[in-house]
Amino acid sequence: MAASHDINHLVSGNPRVMVVDGSKLVRKLIGDVLRKELPEAEVIACAGLTEAQAALAVAPVDLVTTALSLPDGDGEAVARAVRTASGQAYVPVIVVSGEAQSRLEARSLGEDVTDYFDKALGHQALAAFVRGYVRPQPIAGARVLYVEDSRTVAAATKRILATQGLEVVHVLSAEDALEYLHEHRPKRDRETGAELGSDVGVDIVLSDVYLKGVLSGRELLSQIRSAFGYGKRRLPVLVMTGDDNRENQGTLLREGANDLVLKPIEERLLVTKLLFQLRVAAMPEQKEMGA
Repeated sequence: MAASHDINHLVSGNPRVMVVDGSKLVRKLIGDVLRKELPEAEVIACAGLTEAQAALAVAPVDLVTTALSLPDGDGEAVARAVRTASGQAYVPVIVVSGEAQSRLEARSLGEDVTDYFDKALGHQALAAFVRGYVRPQPIAGARVLYVEDSRTVAAATKRILATQGLEVVHVLSAEDALEYLHEHRPKRDRETGAELGSDVGVDIVLSDVYLKGVLSGRELLSQIRSAFGYGKRRLPVLVMTGDDNRENQGTLLREGANDLVLKPIEERLLVTKLLFQLRVAAMPEQKEMGA
C-alpha cells in the first residue's frame, strides 16, 4: 500500500467530471446533483460515445460516469476511449447501470472500468460515491471490524483507517470476528422475540478472504448473512482478495459481499469503497434513477 495518506484521486482544484448517458433527463439529474454536492466541479454532459470522444479530444477530464448502454456504443467503449486519450490512463471510469450488479457478479466488466454503481441506489448515493473519488471525507467514529491474520499487514492498514477517523477493532481470524459479533448481538425481548436495539457493535466488516483459522473470510460472510441475518445495509462487508479467478470473485458478491477490494491493495480505492459503503448504509432508501 502507498505510504502517503493524501487519498484524493483527483489533483485538480476544479475537477472536470464527464457524465455520459443517452437520456437527457438522466444527464440533467446526475449533473444537477453533482453540481450541488461538488460545486467546484465542471460537469460535461455527453449523450453517447461520439460526444464523449469529442469531449476527450478538447480537454482532459478527471472522472467519468457512464451508462452501460448508449445509443452509439456502450460504457466499456467509453472507458477504452478514456484510456487511449492522451494523459487519461489513471482517470476513474464509473459505470452507472441497473445491470451493474449482475455484470459485476459475472465479472464481465472490462479492466478499463474502474468501478461500478447500481443505479437502484439513487442519485444522492451516486453523488456520495463520486465525492468519495473526488474529495474523500472521513466519517469520524465509524467502527470497522477488521479481520486479517498478518500482523504486519494489519498494522499498515490500521494506520490508514485511523487517518480517516475510523475506530478499528482488529481480530486475527473469522472465529474471533464471529465471537465479537455474537457478544455484541442485540438482545431480544423474551416475549416477542423482537430485537432491543439495532446496534450490532460495528458499522462495517473488512475481511481478507483467506485466513489461517478453520474458517475462511467467505465462511465469515456466510455466517453474517445467514446465521446473524444481517443484510448488506445493516452490516456492510468489504472483502479483500488476491484471487484473480473471476468465478470465485463473483461467488463472493452473490453470497453477500457488498464489494471486493483486489490485492495488492490500492490505498485510495480501499478508503473510497469503505467510506462509500458506510455512507450508503446510513442513507434512507431511494428510488432507482431512470429516464
